[in-house]
Amino acid sequence: MTSFAAAPPGSATRHAPAAARVRGTGVLGALRELWDYRDLLLNLVGRDLAVRYKRSALGFLWSFLNPLLMMAVFWVVFQVVKPQNVRSYPLFVLAGLLPWNFLAGSLTTAVRSITSSGGIIDKVYFPREVLPLAAVAANLVNFLLSLVVFLPLAWLMGAEFSAWSLALPAIILVQVILVTGLSLLLSALNVFYRDTELVLDVGITAWFFLTPIFYELELLPNRFLGVDIWRLFYTLNPMATLVTDYRYILLYDYPVIRHTLVSLVIGLVLLAAGWAFFRHTAPRFTEEI
Repeated sequence: MTSFAAAPPGSATRHAPAAARVRGTGVLGALRELWDYRDLLLNLVGRDLAVRYKRSALGFLWSFLNPLLMMAVFWVVFQVVKPQNVRSYPLFVLAGLLPWNFLAGSLTTAVRSITSSGGIIDKVYFPREVLPLAAVAANLVNFLLSLVVFLPLAWLMGAEFSAWSLALPAIILVQVILVTGLSLLLSALNVFYRDTELVLDVGITAWFFLTPIFYELELLPNRFLGVDIWRLFYTLNPMATLVTDYRYILLYDYPVIRHTLVSLVIGLVLLAAGWAFFRHTAPRFTEEI
């Protein structure tokens, strides 16, 4: 298991383990380095989960109770307020809100994962990607635990599971790629520009309302001022596509929408760009923090 033993100042690079010297060997070398530090990644994920539920009477049970409590709230509220003629509207909203919470929780945690770990970064060498990746992994665990409750609940309320439901792991993977790319990019950017956190808070709020969580994607107009712009805009919003995919395959027995490939491409581009930027700037983290 990777050790956290402190090294003398300035010796982190000189006494780094052999895995530390693969930084210049490309993608495969970087992946091998991350694999060498897998124990550290698992420890950080466990730490993040433990901190989240510290002094909580129910602990991890909150991951199971959260979707149930949200469902109860939605059911009560939307018995009175029914903004759309949508079947099982509480399920409709929750199927979009759970993946959204995974995205928002990962980004808000990952953006400060480097700046809040200055003490470790100063003393111990490890691939810095481990920190934002641990934030994403911890939120992914919570998301998966929520799905454990949501899926049987959706079935009891009339969701139409079919062969298309087997596409769920693929949709989750596309979202993980998207979230990981953004987390790497934002966590590195926040080291040099600390107002990244503030911009992210506003950006997540705007992104939330631009994503069809409380409304259907099909309600959007096709044309604005004679131009097919709105559907194009939402096609380029990967979370709009993914949220719709979650609903289609979990609630309505529909195939994934044709724009899913666009979301995958956007996610891969962000992952490549985020990782490249992170690896390029990581040697300067100690100076900036």
